[in-house]
Amino acid sequence: MRVLDAAAVLFLQAGFAATSIEAIATAAGVSKRTLYARFTGKEAVFLAVVQRLIGTWLTGFDAVVESAPSLEAALLAVGQRMLAVALTPSALALHRLMVAEAGRFPELAAALRDAGARAGIERLCRVLHLHRPDTDPARLAFLAEQFQHLVLAGPQSRAIGLGVSLNAGALEAWSQDSVALFLRGLVNSTQA
Repeated sequence: MRVLDAAAVLFLQAGFAATSIEAIATAAGVSKRTLYARFTGKEAVFLAVVQRLIGTWLTGFDAVVESAPSLEAALLAVGQRMLAVALTPSALALHRLMVAEAGRFPELAAALRDAGARAGIERLCRVLHLHRPDTDPARLAFLAEQFQHLVLAGPQSRAIGLGVSLNAGALEAWSQDSVALFLRGLVNSTQA
């Protein structure tokens, strides 16, 4: 869709505050009236952009995990998929945008968290539930969130300039080490 493509480019390059409805309409080659006929305002356009990006990023996720023969293999597939998506230029730009705008627009940060992180956590919960069906759902959600942070926080911070970015080999090792650490913690927490 032309409007969302144009809006995505503008939001990811200039940020939410600096992107106007006028700029989106001009870049998309439509009138402001046409834009307002489809969206209630800039926030609605932004949320549509975010939902579209996340929908694209989640494509194929479930198939990758469902074919894994073990929890370790499933988590490794999930970790690699999360890193592959989170380190794309558009995902990094969106991450930067949300960090920069969260204080001024907490509702947008919450919407992004709900559309992105929550969707990932829900998918991770399903993976964990397949292999640990007797685990309390609240515990599964906690574990899924911890796994997400374990896999993403370091590489994502480095990729936005807070350290040296990891190359493909280092990312592979990071993913494997994160899964191993998570599984050791999982075993130890069930024995305690």
